[in-house]
Amino acid sequence: MKKLLTAAALVMALSACSGQQANTPAEPVNINSLGQSAITEIRAADPAATYPKRGKSIERTFVHQPPMIPHKAGYPITLKKNGCMSCHSPAKAKRMKATQIDPSHLLADAKLNNQYYNCTQCHTPQADNKTELVESDFSTQ
Repeated sequence: MKKLLTAAALVMALSACSGQQANTPAEPVNINSLGQSAITEIRAADPAATYPKRGKSIERTFVHQPPMIPHKAGYPITLKKNGCMSCHSPAKAKRMKATQIDPSHLLADAKLNNQYYNCTQCHTPQADNKTELVESDFSTQ
């Protein structure tokens, strides 16, 4: 009976997968659809981003906003290794003079809860860039 159910499930899975392929031919891509533009102006590179001085946090702009990261955030972040924890873990934060991660992100044994392993999903680096910003009417809506 178990083998019969397994075989039936396999047949159903294969038939479901085969129906996902499109029967219509793909539309040809118009290579000129993006237009042709030449580089008309050469300018200097934008100035390098400047981050707040060490020990100074960035003011939050709304209630319950995750804190901004006041430095570059190019550290490796995977399930097995989180570069942020090398400074912000409870054991190292005071010695590194860094903000300790919120206790809500930790398990009972003071290890990082894997639901919160991707720090940059909520916490983003914030720099004081001197470049011209794109206009937005977000705050007026």
